[in-house]
Amino acid sequence: MKKNKFSRRSAVKGVFLGSCFPLLTSSIYPEISDRSAPKNIPDHFPNIDPEIAAEVVGKSHSNLEGVKALVDKRPELARATWEWRFGDWESAIGAASHVGRRDIVHYLLEKGARPTIFTFAMLGVYPVVKALIEYFPGIQTTLGPHGISLLRHAQAGLRMKDTLSAKQLDMQKQLIEHLESLGDANGPVYESVSEKDQQKYLGDYKYGPGAKDGFTVKINMQKLLSLAPIGGFGGSIYKIGEHLFTYNGAPSVTISFTVEGDAVQSLTVTEPDLRIKADKIS
Repeated sequence: MKKNKFSRRSAVKGVFLGSCFPLLTSSIYPEISDRSAPKNIPDHFPNIDPEIAAEVVGKSHSNLEGVKALVDKRPELARATWEWRFGDWESAIGAASHVGRRDIVHYLLEKGARPTIFTFAMLGVYPVVKALIEYFPGIQTTLGPHGISLLRHAQAGLRMKDTLSAKQLDMQKQLIEHLESLGDANGPVYESVSEKDQQKYLGDYKYGPGAKDGFTVKINMQKLLSLAPIGGFGGSIYKIGEHLFTYNGAPSVTISFTVEGDAVQSLTVTEPDLRIKADKIS
């Protein structure tokens, strides 16, 4: 029978090390409860505050210096994306693309933004757009932010035509002609709404007691009807039926108006998982 080799010395050593281990580890890994948390941690940490993303995307429509002030500090913001309303998503480079701001697009690309077919269309990169359409037939019908078509992005590329070389201008025009020849690169055709008919839909609609529990229907800069939360920014709505509209960039969303005689009484916003009725109050 083998003797137990566990000696008294081993036991004492083990007790000593065991008693010291908590002291050693506590000096290396102090208890969380002993730490005082910094007082300047943002609410969304470690995520970037959504308001900053919204600011980058918003300024990418028109303000190069404003974009630089944000993106120079955090280059990852060149890839910022924002949801305006009802799933109408827009990236910073997408914003600059549909308004034809080549300077903002070039800056964002240098900082790591991810270009799309809409970016290439606005920049007039005819060979790339043509190749994508040939490889993915029908992709020319895909809509960009706010439901803006591929053709309209290409046309926006002429906004800064004075900065283009003769070769670039020629490619831009070739692309526009090619997209026009396809017949379906300019998005769906909606029913027209006369100025007179627009008037009856205008006003505020409430669905709850809160000051912001409602919508405002007004005419936007494009002279189209738009739907916004009360006091907020809204997108265009397009007529698809009798007193029935869809929200730009959100094909699953409809806005229907209840009309009695010639007066609008209410509107109902319907999306896949929600239906809200708001009564007209003004």
